[in-house]
Formats: sequence, structure tokens, C-alpha cells
Amino acid sequence: MPTYYHSTVDPKSHFSPLSGHADADIVIIGGGFAGLATGFSLMERDVRDCVLLEAETIGHGASGRNGGFVFGGFSLDTVDLVKQLGRDEARRLHQLTRDAVNSIRRRIDEHRIDCDAVYSGALLANWFADDKPLLETQRFMRETFDIDWRWVSRDEMRTLLLSERYHAGLFEANAFHFNPLKYALGEARVLQQGGIRVHERTRVRAIVADGSGWRVDAGAASVRCRQVVVSCGGYLDRLVAPLSRATMPIATYVMATEPLEERLRSSMRTDAVVYDTRFAFDYYRPLPDTRLLWGSRISIRERTPADVSRLLLRDMLRVYPQLQGVRITHAWSGLMSYARHKMPQIGRLPNGLWYAMGFGGHGVAPTTLAGVVLAQALTGEAEIPRGLAAYGLAPTFGPLGKLAAQATYWWMQGRDALRERR
Repeated sequence: MPTYYHSTVDPKSHFSPLSGHADADIVIIGGGFAGLATGFSLMERDVRDCVLLEAETIGHGASGRNGGFVFGGFSLDTVDLVKQLGRDEARRLHQLTRDAVNSIRRRIDEHRIDCDAVYSGALLANWFADDKPLLETQRFMRETFDIDWRWVSRDEMRTLLLSERYHAGLFEANAFHFNPLKYALGEARVLQQGGIRVHERTRVRAIVADGSGWRVDAGAASVRCRQVVVSCGGYLDRLVAPLSRATMPIATYVMATEPLEERLRSSMRTDAVVYDTRFAFDYYRPLPDTRLLWGSRISIRERTPADVSRLLLRDMLRVYPQLQGVRITHAWSGLMSYARHKMPQIGRLPNGLWYAMGFGGHGVAPTTLAGVVLAQALTGEAEIPRGLAAYGLAPTFGPLGKLAAQATYWWMQGRDALRERR
């Protein structure tokens, strides 16, 4: 399913498939943000005897399909993070995600990665009239994490977002947005230039113990190596059973409008990314060519472009009825990997395989964090942070887990609707 992002890059394959038999110190399986970030962090530590294998093309999965938001935090709510880990450990982990945001900025700048980065912050727009929960969020972030999200009054919000749906809001200045597929391809090019071997169209069929190391089989090709990192996200399938049992592939939907030119200013007068305070929230941002990129919803199934366009156009017009008649040029869905506990799953299996997955819904900074902590562990620099290791591989219970996740989402949508009526 082609995305808007595909229209912005060279459609040709960028990296050759693996052929024959090779040797390496480390094999990374998965050409999304987590795998690329692991390779990047290893290269920055002068570890270059690595092979990265991607079954499709670089950024094929959620990494190249997402909304392009870059900011700190995890999918797990910060209040729950503090409740589960305690204030000090929660602060340490949250700071790692903010460090990751800074690392992404630095890499874009140092390596001149052309990814349409726009350093304009993020707006959390209150869908509900009651300001108290938003004020509590602002206070909590300031007192717990030393993060000052600026208050945006109703009047100011109406000058930035020309919609009757929103009330007050919070502004996060350090956030930014970019073209995620361009960033992924840019990372892969830098890795290849730095001596790390990157191969697309190379589907790993098996990972087999081989003496004191591993043999990674990809059909007629294979790699013998000392260490393996598995970072396949929502497209892991059944490659590694303990990991497959612990991740839930969940779909989300995104669309892009035709270029709006001056009409964009009838709806938005900010370059910030926007998301709202509902559980089932919209997220959107203006693109450099004046399109509006809009995402929303999660589901246990992917949909056709026509269905995605129909659903999200209705959501967009609910917020911006003045865009009635706008043409949708691209609509797509894609699979994210979710964990039951909503935290990244980063660690090592008893048999010695390393893994990084479970970033669903909030993955750009945490995947970069994963690359750093895995590189530190692989080189013996540091162990996986205690707080991350504590979450582990909770089973998702296959189809039953998916049904439970869908039912929970519908229930939360209903709760949002009830709160709105009140």
C-alpha cells in the first residue's frame, strides 16, 4: 500500500539483497527505526562489522508509515510510568527519550539527512471544555520531569487552530516533525557509507545456533555471526516464537490531502504537530507542500486506501468543516507492534538473541533509545536499564488478545464520547 512518503523518494530499491554466504560480528534483522538506530549507535562506537537485513525495503513497516512526530515519552502514560517504576527510575527513562530526540536532531544535522525536518514543536489540544485535567498534566510534567509545557489559552488556540472543537492546550517546544521514510533511508545510507552492510529484499527464514554464535538463513543466502539483534516490529510474524507471543500487531490509519496552498491557513496557522486529549485521538501536521497529513484510530486489521480515506476524511471534517471538498491523494494503514504493558521490549532471550520491539504508537524517540542501550549492551559498555528490563515479554494471547485490544479501544472511544457530551 503506497504512502504519501513513497511519492517523496526514489521508487527504486536502494540496497541490494544479500547473496551467497557472509560472516559478520553482529547481524541486525529489521530495517526500521530500531534496527537502523542499533546500527547507528554501534557505528558511533566504531563497531562496523555488522550486517543489517530487511525483508522488504528500508522503512517498510511502521517506521516509514507513521505520522512523523518526534518527541519524548513512551506509549505508556507518564503518570502510570511513575506509579509502576517510582519517580526516580521514571525520570531516568523519560530523560533517555529526550536524549534520543536530541540524538535524532544531531544525526540529521551532522550527516545532512534530508528528511524535511520542521522544528516547530507540538500542540496538545484539549478536546474537552474542562481545563483541570490539562492543568494537572502541565503541573505533573513540570514537577516530576522538570518539563515546562507552555499553557495555550482558548483565545490563542483559536488563532492557531481555526476549529470550534478545541479549547485550551499545551505546547511542547522541543518536539518536531519530519518525513520518517526519508529519515530511515538517510540513516541507512549513512550506515552503508560508514562500513555497515545494508541489504533489502532479504527475508530471514531462520536463526540457527552455530557453535558459539549464530547462522542467519535467508533462503539461498546466509550470515554467520557472533550476535543477533531482532527488531522486526509488527512484521515479526513467527520468526522467533517467544517474541511473537509477546507482541501484538495493531494497525493505524493515515492519509494526506492534496496541496491546500492558501486554504491550509483557513484551518491551521502553525507549523506545529497537533494531537488531542482523547484516548482515541487525532494526530496531524502540515506538510512542506501545504498538504495536511492526518492520522487516527487503531484497529486489529488493516484497511483498503478507500476505507482509510473515508474514515479519516470524516474525522478531519469533524474538526475542520471548512475543508469540505478537499481531495485525498494518499491513504494507507500499517502495523505497529504493541506490548500489553505499553512499554518498549528491549533485552536478551535466554538463548542469547537480543531484541527490540513493542514501540507501537510512540516509537520514533524510543526506537532511537533502543539503539543506544542495545549498542551499549552489545559492546559491554552498560547493561539494559533496570526500568526497561523490568517490563519483559508479557504474552499477548494471540487472537484473543487482539479482540480484547479492539474491545478496549471501542470502550475508550465510548468513554470519550460520554465525556464530550458532559
